[in-house]
Amino acid sequence: MPDTTPDLRLLEDVVAPRVLAAMRSASRALTSLGVRHAVAGGLAVGAHGYPRNTQVVDLLVGDEAFERDAGGLVTLQPGVPIQVDGVAVDLLSTSGSEAFLEHSLVRPAEGEVPVIPAGTLVYLKLKLPRLKDRADVVELIKAGLAVESVRQYLERYAPSLVANLDECIAQARAEESLP
Repeated sequence: MPDTTPDLRLLEDVVAPRVLAAMRSASRALTSLGVRHAVAGGLAVGAHGYPRNTQVVDLLVGDEAFERDAGGLVTLQPGVPIQVDGVAVDLLSTSGSEAFLEHSLVRPAEGEVPVIPAGTLVYLKLKLPRLKDRADVVELIKAGLAVESVRQYLERYAPSLVANLDECIAQARAEESLP
């Protein structure tokens, strides 16, 4: 799998139709509000070559999705979805020490659903301590993830995670050599 545009069609036979509909609906709502966003999480893993089931829509969103008051209270802008037809919509922020994630956000054209780039996806997966997230990275590597491109991304934005990527590469290679 070369470092190409993610393909959400890979999810069609794996993810429940209502989750895919919720993803599209949430993206439409964010687009109509002018909120930059991109699909993340398990849906992005699938679009990048390792389709697997998920029951939630994870979206990386720009700061314009939130209202901030002088006292430090942060709330959602009116109309920003947190659930669609019973499917949870988890919003990931790009603020604070992760401002570099801003480059992964887009204002899509009507009907388009953007997906985060592979480097951003692997960063988000490796920064968490969950085995499920490491397994996603291993499976993406086995599916042909452009590891050198991802390595360059991590070296630039999160050098402390390069060792984690190397562990995932070693695990993927070990699994590929099993009978």
